[in-house]
Amino acid sequence: MKNILLIRFSALGDVAMLAPVVREAARENGDTEFTVLSRPMCEPLFENIGENVHFIGRDVRQDYKGLKGLYRLFKELDQMHFDCVCDMHDVLRTKVLRKLFRLHGYKVYKINKHRELRKVITAEGDKKQLIQLPTAFDNYKDSLSPALPRREGEKNMLRYENLKPQTSNLKPLIGIAPFAAHKGKIYPLDKMEEVVRLLFCNDIAKKVILFGGGGEERAKMQEWADKYPNVHLASEYCKNLREELQLMRELDVMLTMDSANMHLASLVGTRVVSIWGATHPYAGFLGWGQSMDDCIQRHDLKCRPCSIYGNKPCLRGDMACMDISPEIISCKVLD
Repeated sequence: MKNILLIRFSALGDVAMLAPVVREAARENGDTEFTVLSRPMCEPLFENIGENVHFIGRDVRQDYKGLKGLYRLFKELDQMHFDCVCDMHDVLRTKVLRKLFRLHGYKVYKINKHRELRKVITAEGDKKQLIQLPTAFDNYKDSLSPALPRREGEKNMLRYENLKPQTSNLKPLIGIAPFAAHKGKIYPLDKMEEVVRLLFCNDIAKKVILFGGGGEERAKMQEWADKYPNVHLASEYCKNLREELQLMRELDVMLTMDSANMHLASLVGTRVVSIWGATHPYAGFLGWGQSMDDCIQRHDLKCRPCSIYGNKPCLRGDMACMDISPEIISCKVLD
């Protein structure tokens, strides 16, 4: 039986996007073992997606720092006797691991992030071309496919199965994740509160559950929860990522930014309405199985997207890309 090692560290959202690709590959290749190497906290993303899917959690920032640490990690992995390695990250740490594996006779494949095309989609002025880039799922698939067992008459093309959104004839259970890693991807909080108010005051939602992490984020969400009785924080119900995924699975719809929560909700099959400001779905990071029709964005601004990750200062200085009516957003959530 072939055993493939897939390496992907980095942000939670990026690792979450790998999970459905591994799930489909495992389903179509039951005679192959898939082992994912990532940060320990990401383990719940790969649970129950296939008996032939395994997870190794390692903290490369703390426990395996520097070249010596990476060499020690390689020696541990080498004892597991993988047949080949897929570098799904292509950063300095994984390049070192990739080199070590190759020097020891392993077949190694790496992801193509299409960095040149990303420059085209974010260029300023007449150089910008708003084209659909290969998605992160495509990039993962393309680097994994050559490693899969070949069967006569078959091509190793992974199927993308859109997950069916949950539906209900009752008042919907709505999740809202109002934050993201970078300012260019965050809808103004005063306007987001208006979205919350519209859903509450019109007695539309059964319950609104707010998802977020850090102290300042939680304080803002608690402020909203104190104002509106049917608005609650996810932390009231969840102690860890595993429980958070289960809660997202129970939602009828999730409203998010271009953020990790978009990918987490997509992973469990929940419909996601996403708000896009400095970034753009064409950059390839729309959630698995989600529809472009559920992407809320301004199409009249030639400056969009100004970056792939939303981490650059606004070129105009006014964040016009986030000047979107709360009424438009609340209506889309209830479509």
